[in-house]
This record gives sequence, C-alpha cells and structure tokens, in this order.
Amino acid sequence: MFGIDILDASLGVSLVIAMAAGLLSFLSPCVLPIVPPYLAFMGGTSIDEMAAGRDRGVIIKALSFVLGLSTVFMFLGFAASAFGQMFLQYQEQMGIVAGVVIIVFGLHFLGIFKIPLLYREARIDAGDRGGSLIGAYVLGLAFAFGWTPCIGPILGTILSMVAQEGSVERGLVMMAFYAFGLGIPFILAAVFMRRFLKVMNRFKKHMGLIEKPMGVLLIVVGIMLITGAFTTMSFWLLETFPILSQIG
Repeated sequence: MFGIDILDASLGVSLVIAMAAGLLSFLSPCVLPIVPPYLAFMGGTSIDEMAAGRDRGVIIKALSFVLGLSTVFMFLGFAASAFGQMFLQYQEQMGIVAGVVIIVFGLHFLGIFKIPLLYREARIDAGDRGGSLIGAYVLGLAFAFGWTPCIGPILGTILSMVAQEGSVERGLVMMAFYAFGLGIPFILAAVFMRRFLKVMNRFKKHMGLIEKPMGVLLIVVGIMLITGAFTTMSFWLLETFPILSQIG
C-alpha cells in the first residue's frame, strides 16, 4: 500500500509547499517591483506600450525567461537530490539540521533577528540582450543565479526539502513546482500588464507584510522536518483517502 515511488501523499504536501514558496518569492519586495522593467527589457519595448497591448510578442519572451530560470532551479534540484542520496543513511540527522536552518531563516523574515548575509545580492549582468528569445532565456538564467535576498532563503528551504526526498525524480518534480509558482505569475503579468500594474501599485504599500507569511511558512516547514511530520502526514492522508495509494 505504501510502496509509492515518484507521486505519493507526502510528496503532494511538499509540492503544495514548493508552489506556495514560488508564489511568495514572486510577491517578495525584491522581485515584484522589477517585473515590469524586466518584461519591458525582454520585449525590447516600454512598459507603457506593453500596458497598451502593443507588443504581444513579450508573452513568448516571458515564456523563454521562465524556461531560463526553471533550467537553473531544476539543475539545483538535481544537485540537491544527488547530495541527499549520497547521505541517505543520515537522512534523519540531515532533516534535523535542515529544519534548524530553515527555522533560522523564518525568524529572520519575522524580524526576530536579522542575518546581514541575506541582504547581499549576487547580480549577474546578462548584457544588452533584450528583444530576443535567446536574450530572455539568458536573462532568466541570470535572474535565477542572482539569488536575491528574498529568494535565497525560500529557495534554500525548498532545496533542503529536496535533499530529504532521497530521489532525483521526486526532487526534480518539487523544483518544477517551485519554478511553476514563481514563473507563471511572470507570464500572467505579461498577458495582463495593464491590470498587473494597477494591482501592483495598490500592493506596494503592503509588500513589507509579505515577509511575515514567508517567515511563518519557513518555521512550520522547519518544525515538520525536525519532527518527521511529513511522514506522519503522508500516512494520515493515505489512511483518510485510500485512493491516494493507487497513485504512482
């Protein structure tokens, strides 16, 4: 009944967390404000022209951008999964260490204390490559490698969870969902730029509050890793919804 490989109840919980983390990364104060200029640069146009719907080609370039950042996230997920497999016999100890680190990240976001290293940004210059599909892809690579302070702790949390999976396939699925949560809003912003700008202007004064749910999410995930709650939850889901045992 519990011999499920890639898809199972415990992974389902992890996928929800990964997608939510991607969405929170998009809504973070160091990502959301740069979305319009990034899209304008990729499209080789202006924000006003995009808002007026004069350049729908930017949507295709946004897809290329998301493919670029997804490439990096998938590579990181593969590396984290491989690392986790190397130390599979120490998985319980790794879960405790990862949980403690993730809780520290959560306390940072809640403002209990601040970690100066998380305020540094690693920026990679993608050069003058706007207006082309290849340029948008390279910009996506540079964006993902940049690891801005807001994305770094969240991404580190997901990678820690990936390392606990002990399966490259499951790890890649988790990173795909993280990339989905972060990338799909980029594409939606390109499709509905005028509405996106209006919503973003209203949201600006509340962006500082987004760190609070980030912190809570990280602390909950950290506690679940330390206590083994993911395994307990998977058994509960399988007993409550037996149909899940047929997945995978």
